[in-house]
Amino acid sequence: KVRDRQLASPSDSSTLQSLVLNELKSKKHTSAEGLLWLVRGLDFTSQALRHTLQNPDAELSTSFRTAYTGTLKPHHSFMIKPIFSAAMSATPYKKDFYVKMGDEQKAKVDMGIWLDALEGQVRVLKEFQERKEAKW
Repeated sequence: KVRDRQLASPSDSSTLQSLVLNELKSKKHTSAEGLLWLVRGLDFTSQALRHTLQNPDAELSTSFRTAYTGTLKPHHSFMIKPIFSAAMSATPYKKDFYVKMGDEQKAKVDMGIWLDALEGQVRVLKEFQERKEAKW
């Protein structure tokens, strides 16, 4: 949805914020809704991985369940919640996850750097979405 809007109106879409504001001027909010769910998904991912780094004894499933409760779950219907619950059980074991990433210590350092950047972007977008002019 966001990409479709950006391709349809590239001159009005130099940033995600300008894309949404210009779309809202046209009385539409398709990409604004798409961005809302994208930000929620990125927030979920960042919180899950941050929990993993901060709780070395916790399995990924625990980290993702914790993140789901605080991010996506409040916005999901009673039909979607059990699907996500099942998906959390399908996360790999942490030891297998780090093996796929290479050296565990380097992966943790790199993930921390990546998460710092992601959390900053999520924060900027969430602050934008809270502004009156970004609502529909």
